[in-house]
Amino acid sequence: MSALRVGGFTSFSASDFPGHLAAVVFCQGCPWRCVYCHNPHLQPSARSGEVAWADVVSVLERRRGRLDAVVFSGGEPTLQADLLAAIEQVRELGFRVGLHTAGIYPERLEAVLSRVDWVGLDLKAPLQSYERITRVPGSGGPVLESLELLARRGIDHEIRCTWHPSLLSAADLVAMLEAIKALTDAKLVLQPYRPIGCFEPLPELRGEALERFLAELPDQASRLKLRTD
Repeated sequence: MSALRVGGFTSFSASDFPGHLAAVVFCQGCPWRCVYCHNPHLQPSARSGEVAWADVVSVLERRRGRLDAVVFSGGEPTLQADLLAAIEQVRELGFRVGLHTAGIYPERLEAVLSRVDWVGLDLKAPLQSYERITRVPGSGGPVLESLELLARRGIDHEIRCTWHPSLLSAADLVAMLEAIKALTDAKLVLQPYRPIGCFEPLPELRGEALERFLAELPDQASRLKLRTD
């Protein structure tokens, strides 16, 4: 039985695993302190989970046949040593498995990839500029390793980025797209910043702000996707 520390649980989502109805397990703990994080309560690793893993499993047992998948999100799921055991329990129940990760721990990511059906990797900034988002020096290096790992293993994946004009410029986005292009043909999915739940909220965006920003990048349009859900 896994001892996964769970900071939150959503029993139904249509947007966290493309093409699948899923439950979402929010894993406790993350070493980064991203300025736009809307789940700051999940950051402390030592904090006890608010939901018992056994209770999550009980809900999932009752939802077999009504859900396709379970997504492990966070926090950073690969922080926890019990992630693989939790994944195995979910697979034994007949669910597909999705993983949301920031690519912080490439070796730990590699250890679970063979048991995962899809990965959503959050790309924060140009790799050389990660510290301004994560507040952790050298944090871009492991992300490059994780990107290379996903490309090499050929697992189904999506690369996402939270955008706010005070954090990322058009030049930043082009640099990120070039890093992706060198490794994979995946598009970059842009999701607008939302201040809800943020510990240090940034100025709220007007609805058309991202569309205006994308208009500055006509040559990159085919490599970008806008998430509105």
